[in-house]
Amino acid sequence: MPSNVHPKPVFRFAPSPNGLLHLGHALSAMLNHDMAKEAGGRFLLRIEDIDLTRCTPQYEQAIHDDLTWLGLAWEQPVRRQSDHFDAYADALTQLDKMGVVYPAFLTRGEVKAIVAEHEKTGKAWPRDPDGSPLYPETDKLRSTDERQSLIEKGIRHAWRLDMQKALALVNTPLNWQETGDGAHGEIPADPAAWGDVILSRSDAPSSYHLSVVIDDALQGITHVVRGLDLFHATSVHRLLQTLLALPQPLYHHHRLLMDEDGKKLSKSSGSTGLAHLREQGMSAADIRRLVGL
Repeated sequence: MPSNVHPKPVFRFAPSPNGLLHLGHALSAMLNHDMAKEAGGRFLLRIEDIDLTRCTPQYEQAIHDDLTWLGLAWEQPVRRQSDHFDAYADALTQLDKMGVVYPAFLTRGEVKAIVAEHEKTGKAWPRDPDGSPLYPETDKLRSTDERQSLIEKGIRHAWRLDMQKALALVNTPLNWQETGDGAHGEIPADPAAWGDVILSRSDAPSSYHLSVVIDDALQGITHVVRGLDLFHATSVHRLLQTLLALPQPLYHHHRLLMDEDGKKLSKSSGSTGLAHLREQGMSAADIRRLVGL
């Protein structure tokens, strides 16, 4: 291929089939589709069904139905995360060999109790950008023998990223290129704000953080277009991309649609569900107007 010929830009819409799509999803899907078309690029659909307990074939079919009704077309075959657990396991193994992951045994209740006991002293427990308390250091301080003993006893555990060790392996400042609604230009990444994030759980072979960077790399995604609620999480993704020597996409975090109470739309909000709006006689053009496109 001549050096002056560049591959086409690649965009993706990646919903989880754990509920019906709503207007917020429509905005994201149509924006990805429109930007891909404008750039002369490709538009992919990815089904993020890591959570096998909540994701169902019925919801997956509903996603196809809703997007087809919106007039969107995507390349085949569609990537489904549940078909690629081995890719996420390989990535976790790579990180384990680097010494930047550890087994975490504390339950949610135990974490909650540790945080509550600490805050009785009047001191605030550190929290991540979403407001959740950072994971305590209890498991990180266990010896190798103690960890192995707990695993051999069958104690349920997750695998977490040792943020301090991971950042020590990165020699250059982390950042990403942003073109979205909240900011523009080079954004400094601050993965430490998230603490020791989960990369794999006992009931799910990969976390969102790990699977999304692996999927984007394997699918050759060049432009990640998603909601502003994931803006700060990009810091973690940039760290994982750097550790695993994965390519860095361009990022565009778009505005969120809110409900009457000023909260982000959720899949439980039936009044904004695409299937409901379709049943009320609305058209794809109506949906475009509703989401401001």
